[in-house]
Amino acid sequence: MTLCCADNGGADGGGEVDAEARGMRAGHRTRDAGERTKPREHATREEELDGWGCRVDGLQGSASASVTPAPFRQFIVKMHGSCNLACRYCYLYEGPDRSWLDRPADASSEVLERTADRIAEHAGTHGLGALSLVLHGGEPLLAGAETLARFTESVRDRVPGSCAVHAVVQTNATLLNARRLTVLARQDIRVGISLDGGLPSHNALRVARGGSPSWPAAVRGARLLADRFPDSYAGILTVVDPATPPVEVYESLLALSPPALDLLLPHGNWSAPPPHLTPRPEEADTPRDSPAPYGDWLCTVFDRWWQGPRRETRVRLFEECIALLMGLPAVTESLGLAPFDAVVVETDGSIEQVDSLKSAYAGAASTGLDVHRHSFDEALRHPGVMARQAGAAALAARCRACPLLTVCGGGHYAHRYRAGQGFAHPSVYCVDLQRFIRHVSLRLAAATPGRSSAGLTASGGDTP
Repeated sequence: MTLCCADNGGADGGGEVDAEARGMRAGHRTRDAGERTKPREHATREEELDGWGCRVDGLQGSASASVTPAPFRQFIVKMHGSCNLACRYCYLYEGPDRSWLDRPADASSEVLERTADRIAEHAGTHGLGALSLVLHGGEPLLAGAETLARFTESVRDRVPGSCAVHAVVQTNATLLNARRLTVLARQDIRVGISLDGGLPSHNALRVARGGSPSWPAAVRGARLLADRFPDSYAGILTVVDPATPPVEVYESLLALSPPALDLLLPHGNWSAPPPHLTPRPEEADTPRDSPAPYGDWLCTVFDRWWQGPRRETRVRLFEECIALLMGLPAVTESLGLAPFDAVVVETDGSIEQVDSLKSAYAGAASTGLDVHRHSFDEALRHPGVMARQAGAAALAARCRACPLLTVCGGGHYAHRYRAGQGFAHPSVYCVDLQRFIRHVSLRLAAATPGRSSAGLTASGGDTP
């Protein structure tokens, strides 16, 4: 299955975070193990509709009723709510949503057992042949490798025998050691790691709570995983920083032997733009030479990947973009129109939408549901979930009229937000996404004689 490493776009790698064994993020309020958190209340119907764009040129009222919900296939379970790092760009702990302060640090055995029951219930109801179980945080290894293994085994024991459970834990790698990796490997839990690059300078903002660099411990864990547990290695999640040299970052990550890379745009929106980006007015036409720092960075890395002597690693964003351009199905939160199928269970058992929404405003991910009283099918009927499964009907008119619609899909949902107006807007990265998609289209057309770029470059963009 963000972004800071707290991002949880599902088995994007799971998008994610970490923390120090049994450490606690400063200021995190904790509860006794037996104390239950009062489930959060629903927002009013009017607040939900406004927030999810259902009345702002998005679902357009009754359109949501015609959406047939797609079942959840990615279950992101918060094993621990704290992190041993204090990354200076982390939207989860430093952003507008502070709900983590009110939740227990650890998911109790009661919450985990009930979550396993609910996952099995959903898998059985919808006849799922496979699902992704993303062990998440905070830093999930703070809960203990044995806890992660027991919970994964519990889920596998409960789901129908015909349903495969693909488990992954995403970590900053600082806590990885041979013992923990052995425990995870025995339960067939793959390990993804979050880094900003493969050199100390790339990871300067990823610091421990005391301010010391996390890189020495992180690279030690990454190399241990690559060298001794290659079959458990899921890949590396990296947040794009256009201030870094793109080829240097890519090649430094290759040196850590990842089987796959996830390149993610940092979370930002129209009201809180990401670093290095000054978005143009939504209604303005996009000049050919408009600045697109993130798009340019991705294009440079794409060319290095595309022109490599062999496939050195998989880059999910690139492969998904190519698939969509060729008219093939693709499933990613960042591109395309496929229904989003991830759901989160917090440490108190609350059922939420993905963490990336917390970069928009406090409460954006909340559903008011919890595993103690509600099924995942009930979460499928939440307005926010329905909006994310409505395809083009949930997009702004400008997006629906765009020739890149089926490939771009409006971009990442959290990046469309504008305060007071909801999510029915183009992505704040609209120009960057156009630059990147057109660039990939041209490279693909040049490499496949007889295949046109399907008009995707007709309104401008790169040249071959």
